[in-house]
Amino acid sequence: MTSDLSRRDAVRDAALSAVPAALADLGTLVRIPSIAFPGFDRAEVQRSAEAVKGLLDGLGIFESVEIKTATVPATGNAGMPAVLATRAARHGKPTILLYAHHDVQPVGDEALWDSPPFEPTVRDGRLYGRGAADDKAGVMAHVGALRALVDALGTDFDLGVSLFIEGEEEAGSASFAPFLSDNADALRADVIVVADSGNWDAVTPALTVSLRGNARFTLTVRTLDHASHSGMFGGAVPDAMMATVKLLATLWDDEGAVAVAGLTERDAETPAYTEETLRSEAGLPAGVSPVGRGTILSRIWNKPSITVTGIDAPSVLNASNTLSPEVTVVISARIAPGQSAKDAYTAVEAHLRAHAPFGAALSFTDVDLGDAFLVDTSGAAVARAREALAEGYGVDSVDIGVGGSIPFIADLVREFPAAQILVTGVEDPHARAHSPNESLHLDTFRRALVSEALLLESLDASAL
Repeated sequence: MTSDLSRRDAVRDAALSAVPAALADLGTLVRIPSIAFPGFDRAEVQRSAEAVKGLLDGLGIFESVEIKTATVPATGNAGMPAVLATRAARHGKPTILLYAHHDVQPVGDEALWDSPPFEPTVRDGRLYGRGAADDKAGVMAHVGALRALVDALGTDFDLGVSLFIEGEEEAGSASFAPFLSDNADALRADVIVVADSGNWDAVTPALTVSLRGNARFTLTVRTLDHASHSGMFGGAVPDAMMATVKLLATLWDDEGAVAVAGLTERDAETPAYTEETLRSEAGLPAGVSPVGRGTILSRIWNKPSITVTGIDAPSVLNASNTLSPEVTVVISARIAPGQSAKDAYTAVEAHLRAHAPFGAALSFTDVDLGDAFLVDTSGAAVARAREALAEGYGVDSVDIGVGGSIPFIADLVREFPAAQILVTGVEDPHARAHSPNESLHLDTFRRALVSEALLLESLDASAL
């Protein structure tokens, strides 16, 4: 019988030894273009799921490892393939559910990448490739941590473990809620680790304790029955582009803060964060000023934001001297914690209808809502996670908010209200998730893998 100290040392050493193989397997996953958006090859998402299943089968600890789908309520079609693995707890020990996703964002303009997006490439201590950080690194942090636990303790440990590796998170998790309902017994856990967030910086770990919600929708602005000659009628007839520009401009005030009545803010302290850091992490060049009011992190974590993320209008190449009859835009609103996405969307829609210029006709379609999330930090699992992160990184963890959204966490809370949810991640602020030249900081990945292995050891050693 080994002492608790030597047991924990053994897990830490095994985790460090597990890093090279985990990175090699991550490279294999990155080579699979598992894009779950419509118009891309579903077979590649299936191939990615099969690769993940092979990794989980190889651990030799699960009673079941399956590739599964659930029905998308809106269409009746099957969602993208996910991987579900289960192992029951023994002798009164808790069960932990480890979540990550194996689908990735489209690459965008490949000319903006410094190396091929689906060819993993190491430069300057970073692994470049689509999904290298978001979120195939999350998958491999789970796998690597479990490998370390098995190497140090053998397969006969008592901790219950389930893995849910989703296949459509980037595309909106359309079948997530039905998947939870269909597999509730297999997914039920005392602790849920969502490895899909980030850290304070490359050397300081973080627990994400707040996430903004989101309200995304498509807006079409119409002013004419058909296109008309801009010389013959311009100056008397409003074209849709003019109406759209004037309408969108009402969403912000002169400082760039959201100017929509009914959107709320959260009043909470934020740590120090300089404009210089913002410029470095966001790529904001000198001469372009930040927008909004209050501390920088309060604007990102605790206040709403509105972004126009897409527009359909005549292109520059196809420009002609005509008045556009119709313009369509995609609007993404981020919602402060504490406000429901439904209420926020209602406020934005009411604002747009009230400010439509020249009697322009507005239509709203493809509405997608996701609620914000606040973590209850009083649970024992949070304390265990902080201890593991401090040990794995060598510095204390910090609690952070995130301006982005993980809407499916609201589904987890609804389906498993008793579970303690930990939102962690392997990304640093320079990972450029969703952007060209996405990358993983290799030292951050190593520390994240070690920390998760130590958390698993802690939960296996004693009850919560």
